[in-house]
Order: sequence, then C-alpha cells, then structure tokens
Amino acid sequence: MSLSFDPDRLDLPRGHFIGGRYVPAAGVLPMHRPSDGVEFAACPVASADLVDQAIASAKAALAASGWATCAPRQRTRVLQRWADLMEEEAVRLAQLEAFCSTRPVGQLVAGDIAVTAEQIRFFAEFADKEGSDLVPTGADSLGMIMSEAYGVVGAITPWNVPLSMAGWKLGPALAAGNAVVLKPSELTPYSTLFIAELAVRAGVPAGIVNIVLGDGATTGTAITGHPDIAKVSFTGSTGAGAAIMENIARSGIRPVTLELGGKSPQVVFADADLDLAANAVATSILANAGQACVAGSRLIVEDRVAARVIETVLHRMRTVTAGPTWDEASTYSPIISDRQRGRIDAVVQQAIAAGAECLAGGGAIDHPGYFYAPTLLAGVTQDSTAVREEIFGPVLTVQTFSDEEEAMQLADHPVYGLAAGLFTRDLSRAMRLTRRLQAGTVWVNRYSRSRDHILPTGGYKRSGIGKDLGREAYLANRKTKSVLINL
Repeated sequence: MSLSFDPDRLDLPRGHFIGGRYVPAAGVLPMHRPSDGVEFAACPVASADLVDQAIASAKAALAASGWATCAPRQRTRVLQRWADLMEEEAVRLAQLEAFCSTRPVGQLVAGDIAVTAEQIRFFAEFADKEGSDLVPTGADSLGMIMSEAYGVVGAITPWNVPLSMAGWKLGPALAAGNAVVLKPSELTPYSTLFIAELAVRAGVPAGIVNIVLGDGATTGTAITGHPDIAKVSFTGSTGAGAAIMENIARSGIRPVTLELGGKSPQVVFADADLDLAANAVATSILANAGQACVAGSRLIVEDRVAARVIETVLHRMRTVTAGPTWDEASTYSPIISDRQRGRIDAVVQQAIAAGAECLAGGGAIDHPGYFYAPTLLAGVTQDSTAVREEIFGPVLTVQTFSDEEEAMQLADHPVYGLAAGLFTRDLSRAMRLTRRLQAGTVWVNRYSRSRDHILPTGGYKRSGIGKDLGREAYLANRKTKSVLINL
C-alpha cells in the first residue's frame, strides 16, 4: 500500500483539543505547506482565557479521574493501548505529520511513528516500577522519600519533528500521573491533535491531555506563566528557552526542563573507519535538511584524511533529490518556511563574503516549495557566523586539525553543548576525549540516537536544563517529599 497522498484531499483536525473534544476556533496565523509554498489554512491562537480553560479542564480531570492516584499498572495498560492505537492508525498519522511539516511520509511509519509508540511503552513501564524509597535512618525512626505527580504539566514542542517531540513530553508526564496542557508549533499541529484524540480512545480520561494551538508570544506565555502549571517542559531555541525562564520567574518559581539549541561537532580522526564516519556526517546534516537541534553541523577532521572524508560527504550531498513530503519516494526535506530559508541563506552568504569556500550548495533548489541545497563550507574560522550560530538547515562547516589538543579546541563551543560525535578506532582515545567533550550526549563511531530509550538526552551550557528520555525524564515529572517518623 502506498503512503503517498493528495494534500488537497486530506481531512484535517480542526480547533483545539480540550476536555476530550475538539473546540472550534477561528484561524489567525497563515499556514503554508513547505513542500510547495501553498497557503492552505490559518492556525487559531489560544488566548489567556482559553489556556485557563484548558488548565482548569486538566485540574478537574485529575480530581475526578484519580489518574495520579490509581493503581500504577492501570496507567501502564492505558498508555500501552495508546501506543497500539498509534501503530494501528499509522497511515493517517503519517499523512497528518507529513502534510505541512518537513517530514517525508515514506520515513514516518517505520521511523517517527514506530519510535514514538516504543517510547510511550517505555515510559508506561515506569509507572509501577519507580516509586517511593525507604532510606537508612536511626533505629528509632523510619525515613522515606515519597514520590508524587506534580499535577498539571505545561509543555511546548517545536515544528521539526512534531510527533516525536509530543511523545517526549506526553509519555513521561502521563506515566508519572500528571495531566498535560501542550502547545505544538503553530506550523505543524495536526499529528499532535490526532494523538490526543487517540489517547482518549485508549482510555486516558478526558481532560488529562489538552492541546491548545497558538504562537509563543500569546499562548506559550499564558501556559508557562500560569500559576496552576506545576512544571514546564520545552524544546526549542535557546532564545525562547531564556524567555520562558524569565516568564516563569515573574509568575512564580516552578521546575522546568529545557532542551535547547546546538552547534554540534563531529570529530574524525585518521584512524577511524572513514567511510562510516563520512556517511554518518552526511546523514546527520542531510536528515530533515539539517533541521534538528542535534544536527552535526561542524565537521572537524584530521588534516591528513580531510580530502577523502570531504569527497564522500560531497557525493552524498550531490545525490539528494527534492520532493514533496506527501510523496512516498521523497527523502530530502524542505525548509519549514520561506523566512527560515532566507535566514539560512543569509548566514551562508555572510560566511562566503568573509572568506569561506563554498564546496557545494549555497542557495535554494529550483523546485516548488522551500528547499535549500545541501551546503558545505570550508576555510571557516572559529569566529565565523556559520561556525558560531545554530543555522538549523543543511549547512555543514569543515575545519581540520593535526593533533588531539587542536581537535578539542575546535570542538568546544562557547555557547552550545548539546551533542558531539567522535570517530576513532582507538578505545583509549575515545574514552579520554569523551570525558573532555562538553556535550550532554556523545556518540562514538556513530551520529544518531538508537532505540535504547533508557539513554537520556539534554544539553550542557546554554543547550538546556534537565533531560528528556530515559529514567531521568520520568523522574523529572515526579516531585519528592521527605518523611521522617519517630517509632
């Protein structure tokens, strides 16, 4: 069965999803399909009053349903049914995800959807396996650390991988017994709305999952500043993360998880499997057209093998073919908007004007929609804009080194520390440099996440606070209380 579809005939969810039902709303923000630039609809913007309604719905649902206090295995079973429904509805979910996002439909069923379902099952199993602890105290007392759900979690997800990011937020929060009010990106809301509908069908009580549409300035600010939001979880840019922290500080202190920007290095030594390394580097910057916070956008390669690695990367870049996300044969993503494509090009042209050599790309692809050619910039320095700034597009810079110390100096970034790649056959070097790399995730002889959901993800420096995925994400959605009882 083909996954390709006609975007003009796709039935889209409409409105917000509050209290277990769709709430109609007038569109405000123009929406364009990045694959062809067609304006197809307008996204509603939830006001502060509507956000308040959604949060009130979440609080009422928690009180009425006992979601936070039921037998933990009950939550596990419901979330497992939710994951099953995602897989059963994979075709429709893939089409809703691909319709106005940058995600090619052919990559979604076995990729994003399957992985998200796995993650939901992973977090579901924590519900009855992580809890309170007895701790050693004096013989005349009993010490306990009790664990409880926070209450209502406010979540904001980005546009680049909408379904996966919604799963990152909803999975651990729901398994931990919380309700959630989530704002997806105003550019890509449809798959998130649909999985909220599936959650209710699976048995999640109506009102436990609420989706409000809107922009950051109005809707996002209302969520993160609301006094009844007990915890905030956000994935997006470093600038937006800073604004959220400021808003939280103004309205009352509460915990926050932030997964923010990155400018990740990929360090390749001459003793590495060079074909493996070059293909990992290329895949990282070509996947989703580089629109990922962990994109390995800085190639740092030992000088004596640089030419060979660069040639392989260039070959991969030259073989991409642009195509709409609703065509199952398409593998190369458009840029999310014309504005973002213009920003990418501005950084590239600034780097070229400053002396960088453009070995590939350097401009838009002649195709309907917002496609940008895979670009490789050589001859850049540490103070180049292309090296300093998160471009969020298919732009790779290349720098060379002659020894380990120079490699580490080039790899270190003054602002970001989200991820890093290291390619070498020398185990001692790998362990030594893994300790030195200032990044929340270090991949050795690969550059990608696996389906080992136990590994958390999160950044150093201004790349974030706290962790998504792993046990850490579940625990971040529980609060603890120390209890000491005299016997």
